[in-house]
Amino acid sequence: MQATAYTYDPETRSGQVLLDDGTPVPYDGAAFDAGGLRLLRPGQRVRIETEGHGDALRITLVTLQTL
Repeated sequence: MQATAYTYDPETRSGQVLLDDGTPVPYDGAAFDAGGLRLLRPGQRVRIETEGHGDALRITLVTLQTL
């Protein structure tokens, strides 16, 4: 799934992405670390992996979108 980086806190390595429908979804440091990134800037296009649905949706991986 693709999304757009919305916020990023370098101290906790957590933040939020915006899904293509505009829904913000938080991610934690573990999801950020799983993607092997060093930092993330708002507006960057990212690929995410998730588990769960609706209110239980949780991001398990955040990495940069590549073609």
